[in-house]
Amino acid sequence: MRIGIISDSHGHNDPVRGALAIFAAHEVDAVVHCGDVGGSKCIELLAGGGANVYVVAGNMDRRVDRLATVCQKHGVLFSSEVVEVPIGDGKFLVATHGDDERLLGELIAEQQFPYICHGHTHNLRDERINGVRVINPGALHHAKLHTVAVLDTETDMLEHILVP
Repeated sequence: MRIGIISDSHGHNDPVRGALAIFAAHEVDAVVHCGDVGGSKCIELLAGGGANVYVVAGNMDRRVDRLATVCQKHGVLFSSEVVEVPIGDGKFLVATHGDDERLLGELIAEQQFPYICHGHTHNLRDERINGVRVINPGALHHAKLHTVAVLDTETDMLEHILVP
């Protein structure tokens, strides 16, 4: 399964459009947004991208109830803290925003999920901790470089990609 991972768009939708073009070229099966979405227009764009979409709220997302309503309207799975993405064989990738370091630490320590994705720091991350792969795709706003990531769960290959 190929998963497009995006984070910290902060309401800037042109980079989201660029990310969706990258994800289409990589034929992703799902898109995960790790928070700080910034508004309902981003949700609408993600939902129109042709893949299953999973979104978690970030610390800068205000009006979380509105985001949840827009997600439900567009068939996007939404959570305020942790979203789970089925990747086959009863396994799940999970995403949280990452601003709650305790929660992120617990998810990693539990070793229940092979992949844990987060945003918040705006820094790329690809690290294995006790058999858990921790991924941060970078950010689409307030970062020197706008980046996303594509993960292939069948080959365990991860690619961070610059968004023009």
